Amino acid sequence: MKTKRRLALVQFAAASLIGLAGCSPLSGQTPVETATSQPTSPPATVAQPTSLPPTPTLPTGSIEYRNTEFGFTFSLPPSWEGYSIVSDQWEGTNQGPSGDVAVEHGPTILIRHPAWTSANPRQDIPIMVFTLAQWESLSQDKFHIGAAPFGPSELGRNARFVFALPARYNYAFPTGFEEVESILAGQPLHPF
Repeated sequence: MKTKRRLALVQFAAASLIGLAGCSPLSGQTPVETATSQPTSPPATVAQPTSLPPTPTLPTGSIEYRNTEFGFTFSLPPSWEGYSIVSDQWEGTNQGPSGDVAVEHGPTILIRHPAWTSANPRQDIPIMVFTLAQWESLSQDKFHIGAAPFGPSELGRNARFVFALPARYNYAFPTGFEEVESILAGQPLHPF
């Protein structure tokens, strides 16, 4: 009986010490203060969806660009009414004995703001289109696109294509780049 009582007393003392240790600073450490104010700006996010988004519901007044050739839609705000589409091409290279050698290429679709002029260009919304095989090769570093130390970021994919945003697409900070970043933050590309 004495042994059981002594064991219970030792267990109680140990539990009390552990509880007190968790409530006070140890070894001269000072408690960490936690901030109660909100951060001044939201954390940066990168839109790199890895799965297909749900069927889109367009915000009121949105404009939809629909690309049936590659199978996606892109939601734009009303301020982009009258946008134009410019076709371009991306090029993937490998280091050859006498410099970079083009080994892959594919389409880039530029959605251009209606206020864009050659005298006052605005930020386009560039969408690179890759076959699934090209995207796999790119992810395996079999070729590179541009001089950035990182590749394009995925916006979405369907059964045939991967849609991506070029690395450093807005490096020059042209007029309207903030609006384009805001549009992209809303995950406007919807593959079908």
